[in-house]
Amino acid sequence: MSRPKRRHHLRWRHGGGCPRGLERMTDDAYLAAEARARVEIDRQLVACGWEVQSRDQMNLYASQGVAVREFIMATGHGRADYLLFTDGKAAGAVEATPSGTPLAGVEPQSAKYAAGLPKNLSALVSPLPFLYESTGDETMFTDGFDPDPRSRPAVTFHRPETLARWMRHWVDDADGGSLRARLQRLGPVGPEGLRRIQVEAINRVEASMIHNSPRALAQMATGSGKTFMAANLAYRLVLTAGAECVLFLVDRANLGRQTLREFQQFATPGDGRKFTDLYNVQLLTSNRIDPAARVVITTVQRLYSMLRGEEELPEDVDEKSGSEIEPDRPVDVTYNPQIPIEMFDVVIVDECHRSIYGVWRQVIEYFDAFLVGLTATPAKQTFGFFNQNLVVEYGHAEAVADGVNVDFDVYRIRTKISEQGSTVEAGLVTKFRERETRKVRLEKLDEDVVYDAKQLDRDVVSLDQIRTVIRTFRDNLFKPLDEGGIFPGRSEVPKTLIFAKDDSHADDIVRICREEFGRGNDFAVKITYRTTGVKPEDLLNQFRNSFNPRIAVTVDMIATGTDVRPLECVMFMRQVRSRNFFEQMKGRGVRVIDPNDLQAVSADATAKTHFVIVDAVGVGVTEGEFNDTNPLDRRKADSLKKLLDQVAAGVRDADVVSTIAGRLARLDRVISTEDRAELAEAADGIDLTDIVRVLTDAVDVDKAWERAAEANGGGDPTEEQIGAAQSELVEQASRILAERPALRSKLLDVRRSYTQVLDETSKDAVIDAGFSRDGTDRARQTVESWRAFVAEHSDDIDALQILYSRPYGKQLTLKAIKDLAARIGRPPYNWTPERLWAAYEALEASRVRCSAGKQFTNLISLVRKALDPEDDLVAYPLTVETRFQNWLAQQQQAGTTFTDDQLAWLTRIKDHLATSLSIAPDDFELEPLVGHGGFGRANKDFDGGLAPVLLELTEELVA
Repeated sequence: MSRPKRRHHLRWRHGGGCPRGLERMTDDAYLAAEARARVEIDRQLVACGWEVQSRDQMNLYASQGVAVREFIMATGHGRADYLLFTDGKAAGAVEATPSGTPLAGVEPQSAKYAAGLPKNLSALVSPLPFLYESTGDETMFTDGFDPDPRSRPAVTFHRPETLARWMRHWVDDADGGSLRARLQRLGPVGPEGLRRIQVEAINRVEASMIHNSPRALAQMATGSGKTFMAANLAYRLVLTAGAECVLFLVDRANLGRQTLREFQQFATPGDGRKFTDLYNVQLLTSNRIDPAARVVITTVQRLYSMLRGEEELPEDVDEKSGSEIEPDRPVDVTYNPQIPIEMFDVVIVDECHRSIYGVWRQVIEYFDAFLVGLTATPAKQTFGFFNQNLVVEYGHAEAVADGVNVDFDVYRIRTKISEQGSTVEAGLVTKFRERETRKVRLEKLDEDVVYDAKQLDRDVVSLDQIRTVIRTFRDNLFKPLDEGGIFPGRSEVPKTLIFAKDDSHADDIVRICREEFGRGNDFAVKITYRTTGVKPEDLLNQFRNSFNPRIAVTVDMIATGTDVRPLECVMFMRQVRSRNFFEQMKGRGVRVIDPNDLQAVSADATAKTHFVIVDAVGVGVTEGEFNDTNPLDRRKADSLKKLLDQVAAGVRDADVVSTIAGRLARLDRVISTEDRAELAEAADGIDLTDIVRVLTDAVDVDKAWERAAEANGGGDPTEEQIGAAQSELVEQASRILAERPALRSKLLDVRRSYTQVLDETSKDAVIDAGFSRDGTDRARQTVESWRAFVAEHSDDIDALQILYSRPYGKQLTLKAIKDLAARIGRPPYNWTPERLWAAYEALEASRVRCSAGKQFTNLISLVRKALDPEDDLVAYPLTVETRFQNWLAQQQQAGTTFTDDQLAWLTRIKDHLATSLSIAPDDFELEPLVGHGGFGRANKDFDGGLAPVLLELTEELVA
């Protein structure tokens, strides 16, 4: 029987008529097209677990879900193409229409079915809540339990057990019969434990969902806590909105493990219990979903594998980024009854490669779910996929202002080979290295090898170029800032991440880093997917949490998403083709870290105020010989080009053919499918494997013997006959190459793409090394902002008022200076005395005396510099020291002498005033003064006259 209408009202539109676009179709053609649609609809309904029956064969007990064709509705409501029954009661209807029909035009017809139940028909609720319009190619679904029912696209139909469960939800909670109804219960999120931007992001994503927008994109700067925000969002959706399962898609498996840790450490609001103590969270490491999981974490490649019905996914595939295994064309997804479209209520896509919105998009569009995207660097395709619904935008500059990110400086290293390339001269014995195995062979060059910057480290490896960059980095690490120092004042290499071009390049960089810094294996390590012996993730944890390694070299593995908070230096030794990718790579360094946590791995660090990008390639500018032990290679000193040229010129030498066969055999084992196809096209359809086989047969003595024996009528051939037969074989094989100049050229091009020349002879030289112009501009902007701040607040901040109105006033206190430091340390300034000092050093190093150190009193010097820019910037303790020496000289001229004990006390008092600005008898009860006897001993040494001395010194030295 129907529930009371006052509890819930379902709203449908009514109407009729032929669907627009089909007015000119004849009745017979229309009926035939609709029949074809029904065949496909029948198939889909069956696949989704429905028992499809005709009206005269109706048996509502045959299955939990029964779809009855051509069901006659109440008078005036027509005949439903399919009436859906769950547990024997009517629940919904399907309106079938020919392929190509705009489905919005047939919604009134399905709405008529919903309101047209015969009076004697059993139904839990009327009108029927679940309505579909379908052509078999396209399906729309309307949930009548939604607050404002609106059709939405669906890949196919929901399973009958799902509709039955949704009906039970409505029975138990008439105002919360659907997820969209329960979303209305979400109130504003509380600020406890969340950053401002996280609160804003949660509220705006939820508001978008409450508005029933199917997709929402949150752009949040790297390091701003996207994953933690998403964990809070998932908790609210599960707890308050009753979401049955949330899917969390990550770019690769190690980011999935990082996401799982975030959920495991998430203390929920209220009683503080961990999320994983309340709800099951599953990180998929196999192709089976735990039915009890409320949050499922996986990669798009594993999800695609599961939808295809594959038993397992190779572990190495899950460890790679979606961009590395990106298919050539968009993937096709078919229905999998084990993973129905309603499996997930919400899909959160976290910082996945943009290809997920292209070739992989059918995977995430498979589900009848809200889609939420999280990214720091959206591309145009990302905006398009999310319907331009950017609900929050939070960039790096705003994150720096909020203290969520740290800012950065750019240090540029330019070398001659990096920018211009070089030449390996003909006649030199040169190393050639196979890319895959890194096996090296020697070969004397018969012509110059000229390479440019784009070929560096791919076609040619210049070890001195790598060494020059690393040596320059080493030599400039700890220099003073005005001498080009990258981390002045430091003594240990900061945690540094170097981006290499490929795995082989990374190996070279690691080895040279160890050599140039004179350190062991644990100092510099490679962290890529190809790291063996230890899991890359374990190495990453060591890099994150331990003193060593100091330098990690990677290709792409740590480029996105990975959290390494102690990282202070990011070095680019590879070109970057995409601005988005560069931003993601740069983002590894922006994360903030507690000073104590930083010092736990970098003891000489004070705080992470910024990080440094070391640019060795011009970031933003678009960007070994094979195994030679095969005995076929008999001409090791000759290049493949020379050998092919000889064949083209008519040379028919078995050693030449044998060597070509050996070289091409190695190439045949590694080339891509695309390269193989291009070679076959140039060879008139002959595959490279077949070419190698013909060349090899031509120099095979047994093949020559068989041919000679055949020519000799089956008898044993003579040596001359065998030689003649082999000459024929060599001629036939050689002509495959000799007659096809395009093939020869293509062979050289393809082989070159898999080969690197190791340049060990060219000497590299530094063109320039120093902070970029942007760094100087940033320092100038900081100084100008500081001057403006001092001028603007000279009347309302105590320390500035004292210094501005009475430069030598006596009332300046350490509390006033600390208040000033706290004021400038807050947004939007986020200044520290050290940071301001460094800005002056960058602009006018010759006029800055001493480093800032950690003294609050150096703010006095900075204020005076702002008030009088022509003055030198002198560390305040040095100013006090100068005044102290002048005072002593005045005392001496006046005839006053001090004992050694008195001079020692005066020096201690001077040091205290330099850091505290005042001194009183109580201060002598503190170290270091109390360690020398305190006020009693000092007063005794001054014959009871210490008090006036303290007053006079304070007046002379302070302010």
